[in-house]
Amino acid sequence: MHYPPFLASEYPATAPEKAGFHIIPVPLERTVSYGAGTCNGPAAILEASQQLEAWDGISAPGELGFYTHEPINCDQPLEQVFADTMQAVHKALSCKAIPVTLGGEHTVSYAPIKALYDAGHRFGILHFDAHADLRAIYEEDRFSHACVLRRVVEDTGLALVQFGTRDYCREEAAFRAEAGITAYDGPVLAASWLPDTPLPADFPHEVYVTFDVDGFDCSLMPATGTPSPGGLFWHQAMHILGTCLAGRTLIGFDVVELAPIADLHHADFTTARLVHMLMGMAQRSRA
Repeated sequence: MHYPPFLASEYPATAPEKAGFHIIPVPLERTVSYGAGTCNGPAAILEASQQLEAWDGISAPGELGFYTHEPINCDQPLEQVFADTMQAVHKALSCKAIPVTLGGEHTVSYAPIKALYDAGHRFGILHFDAHADLRAIYEEDRFSHACVLRRVVEDTGLALVQFGTRDYCREEAAFRAEAGITAYDGPVLAASWLPDTPLPADFPHEVYVTFDVDGFDCSLMPATGTPSPGGLFWHQAMHILGTCLAGRTLIGFDVVELAPIADLHHADFTTARLVHMLMGMAQRSRA
């Protein structure tokens, strides 16, 4: 599978020690429970990125330099996939770069979040998804994609705010209440939009974003394993991100769960553009 450097059509590859962004492809497909194809997601994002404009409408994140890491070997046991991904994130941090993880199923998000936590960062997480991903266990697997945010909250205690969620079980609703997780479900956003100050008063200054593309409405994003109606549209998502990141620093992010459909270019391009827009937000938050 071809993994071109991110936005190589506009910028030459930058040496890791000089790049502002380290892009880490993690083509994991291990516990998908409906449609398949997440292993092809990172390559499709990188391929589609060649069609992006260098300017995102506000700034040009490529001016900080892009370094695209070799794809993580996902044919190994999950523990080694996590270890290799965490090592790549630590390398990014040692270069003072922003780690950008491209999945793969949502399970991959555990590794960059844990790497940043282990490096001493105490940040809040913005989670965009159709699903809460707060199950204790799913299909006898504690590290199913349906459990990833439960593992993160239990293992780190980091603050979590969820956006666009609309498909989850009673167990997840109960844990959400027990753990004090703030959530703006899809129906709530549709009915009453977003408050001016959506984050809790004690939410940290540093922020990490984990964005499962099924958080978008399925009419915008059909190329995912569990497409769901009632989700976010493009400008809604950008508004939420802009509102929540105002005055804060975006220290890393992941975009996951793209399952490309042959010849359906708009889904791949939408995901690549989401990655680029988040890069721009991270660039500006540092400035």
